[in-house]
Amino acid sequence: MDFLLTNTFSWEIVIKLIIAGGLSLIIGIERELKKKPVGLKTSLVIATFSCLLTVISIDTAYTVPARDDINITMDPLRLAAQVVSGIGFLGAGVILRKGNDSITGLTTAAMIWGAAGIGIAVGAGFYIQALITVIVVVIGIELIAPFLMKIGPKRLRMREVSLKVRINEHKHIEKLLHYMKEREMVVENICIRDIPLANEKVWHDVDIRFSTLYGNNTLSLYNDLRGQHYIEKIEIELLA
Repeated sequence: MDFLLTNTFSWEIVIKLIIAGGLSLIIGIERELKKKPVGLKTSLVIATFSCLLTVISIDTAYTVPARDDINITMDPLRLAAQVVSGIGFLGAGVILRKGNDSITGLTTAAMIWGAAGIGIAVGAGFYIQALITVIVVVIGIELIAPFLMKIGPKRLRMREVSLKVRINEHKHIEKLLHYMKEREMVVENICIRDIPLANEKVWHDVDIRFSTLYGNNTLSLYNDLRGQHYIEKIEIELLA
């Protein structure tokens, strides 16, 4: 069995794999707490295998015996470079486009790429840099971003909302838009469809995408809009 423990094995490799897996758990827990597709297991697998491939790539470049008849030049991080490219396919799988045209999963996709980066960094021996990167990312996502969403510029604090209403008369559409403008709701897109009725009366379905400072309180928005006498039906969804 001695052939299994050649000079290519060292406890440093084991420590690297453990550190990569441990740091990836920090990102995995953050995603898990937010019920995102990529959680503990996925982050652990990505970081650990990326670390392994980086170690293999570096060790292979320096352990291949030299030959007098062939000049071999090897890139120590050739496999790591392919990890960076290949992980993009996995990240693309978690980016979703909803029926309301909103895009979700971008942060999770970036976390997948980041987990691979952690594995590569640890595999190449950059332990402190990998740890600092994880700390900076987690602080940025969990503390700085929410802080700016609360006290930052007005536009940054606005939340995007999708509103679908059925209005009984077309003249009330302008009244609805005026009502929203008074409450500083910024309309970004509007779509109007006529709904013919049996008695030759026409109702109007209005789809509006807007931003508002009060987007966190969906129930309050619903109650305010539902109280308008000209609205027959309402559907409201917080997009981001």
